[in-house]
Amino acid sequence: MTEKEELEIIEEEEEEEMGVWSMDDLVELTEKVQSDYIVYRGKKVAFQFCELTEVEEPKFKQLPENASESKKMEMYQELGAKRCLKMILKANEKNPEGITLQAQHWKSLPTTLRYGIATKMMNIESEVKANFPN
Repeated sequence: MTEKEELEIIEEEEEEEMGVWSMDDLVELTEKVQSDYIVYRGKKVAFQFCELTEVEEPKFKQLPENASESKKMEMYQELGAKRCLKMILKANEKNPEGITLQAQHWKSLPTTLRYGIATKMMNIESEVKANFPN
């Protein structure tokens, strides 16, 4: 059996083990406060967040078609940071007792920590691990 065939079998098995979301459960995520943590430099950093609806998503101005790649990346980074902050602030409003991060903290955190929290909140850890193996 080739490595490709083995990977396909593993992927199929993982898919079979997965559950199926109901639409009600997915909609409920936008109202549910989720808590999580990451390990940063050997210590846990806890945070809470809520998923956003389309209406709650931060808005941005359209960049000109001839904008440079660096300008586009800058805009995407800014948009991502604003999105994460909105997710945190929404959870803080719904669960004031669980507040660990506030707006003034978010803006002052080391970028590597912010990236780690954002990666966890956006549920893209597996993609990052695939692209940046140890």
